[in-house]
Amino acid sequence: MLVIDDDAAFRGLARRILTAQGLRVCAEAATAKGAMDVALELRPGAALVDVGLPDGDGVELARELAALPWSPRVLLTSSDGDAFTGNEPLRFVPKEQLPGAPLRSLLCTD
Repeated sequence: MLVIDDDAAFRGLARRILTAQGLRVCAEAATAKGAMDVALELRPGAALVDVGLPDGDGVELARELAALPWSPRVLLTSSDGDAFTGNEPLRFVPKEQLPGAPLRSLLCTD
């Protein structure tokens, strides 16, 4: 699992939430470029992506990650509950709903 958010405190919180649901976080990134570099190196099976990143559009990054050859699962998040209203196969959970969201089923294929 790769956690992508420019807020270090939120990355730490997300790591704790994901770990509590039985998911293993292998890396974190604060930027779209950093995330893609880490993804290509580590090939995570899933990614939690903030919609707003300092160097790019998180939705576009999510599309790029999902299109990688190993097809990682991608979940978008934002503190703005209306930040993503797309009808494509990308999933979205507002940050305040992450603790109660079924993250394992959203991010795992097993």
